[in-house]
Amino acid sequence: MDNKNYILRDIYLEKVKPLIGQQLIKVFTGQRRIGKSFVMLQTADFIRSNNGNANIIYIDKELFEFSDIIDAHTLNLYVEKNLNASADNFLFIDEVQEIEHFELCLRSLLNQNKCDIYCSGSNAKILSGELATHLSGRYIELKINALTFKEYIKFNNLNPTKESLKEYLTFGGMPYLTHIAKDKDLAYEYLKNVYSTILLHDVVARQSIRNIPFLESLVAFLADNVGNLFSAKNISDYLKSQNIKIAVTTVQDYLSALCNAFIIHKVQRIDIQGFKIFEINDKYYFEDWGIRNALRGYTFVNDINKLMENIVYQDLISRGYEVYVGQVGNKEIDFTATKSGERIYVQVAYLLSDESVVEREFGNLMAIKDNFPKYVVSMDDFSVGGSRYKGIIHQNLLEFLLNQR
Repeated sequence: MDNKNYILRDIYLEKVKPLIGQQLIKVFTGQRRIGKSFVMLQTADFIRSNNGNANIIYIDKELFEFSDIIDAHTLNLYVEKNLNASADNFLFIDEVQEIEHFELCLRSLLNQNKCDIYCSGSNAKILSGELATHLSGRYIELKINALTFKEYIKFNNLNPTKESLKEYLTFGGMPYLTHIAKDKDLAYEYLKNVYSTILLHDVVARQSIRNIPFLESLVAFLADNVGNLFSAKNISDYLKSQNIKIAVTTVQDYLSALCNAFIIHKVQRIDIQGFKIFEINDKYYFEDWGIRNALRGYTFVNDINKLMENIVYQDLISRGYEVYVGQVGNKEIDFTATKSGERIYVQVAYLLSDESVVEREFGNLMAIKDNFPKYVVSMDDFSVGGSRYKGIIHQNLLEFLLNQR
């Protein structure tokens, strides 16, 4: 398969380049419709353009022509039939979780060194279950996320302005939206359809969810509480007050199911001083806040703080950071992000409207007694203290999303 009709997502191609030819299965994971297929295609095209002896075997389980590949046996038959003994063979499988016991075939192919293997999946259980059981230590995960702001303006041929940032806040980072005129009703209808597909295929069917009305109510609760700390018990107690009895374990299972489908991300709290993870009270952010907006509506006054936090979180994970909610004494730090032994701290606020807000946002960061970079991100046009206040960097959200870290 050769399809040049895509916009290059360089951040992912750069991650996969060093892995080409390595005896590891490369697994692209992420929410359905987030762009995994096109990252796979650009990887295949890069291999083809740099290796004149490459034989690309490409299986897309969303296409009818591959509907006969249903299990490890039929997968192996197809691959064996298409291998070229005189070429360098590369196997790509899109939505590999649709093939029953696929891991058995991949293990055999890997052990025999028959081809360099790449696959994508829309449910994290392929890593915790199928692959982990049979291929532990022999695969590497490459997480694909919604478009960053820099990607969004590239995809939509926009300039980095307040107006394009407002559009990004409204519609989110689903790549296909670049093909849809920015009609809010049309865009939100598309996003609702994507959500329904994810819920049906990657949550309900994949994880045998029975109480679908509760699942939808849980998503609505998460959408209304983006950036708030809570636990499964909090949700269970809240539902009891509404005369709905749901066990805490059921809430936990459904939250895990949504995380496994990459609709939401769980962010744990961590004690900054001892770097110890707290076991209760987490935050949840949407992979794509455009879906969140389509489901619950978007009003600037009520939602701007939630969306700013969601976007900053998504930007950090797209840059490869591992992200936590920080705790220092009784003060909360919105994001404590680590990567390669380095760390940054980020506070997010809509506007630094008065001294009390400045004191809270900067004061929380000043309580951290280390020299790692610290940021306050807001929508203000001015910079407190001339972009740096008592050693803390203040940036407008637009600056933060465009700058390298």
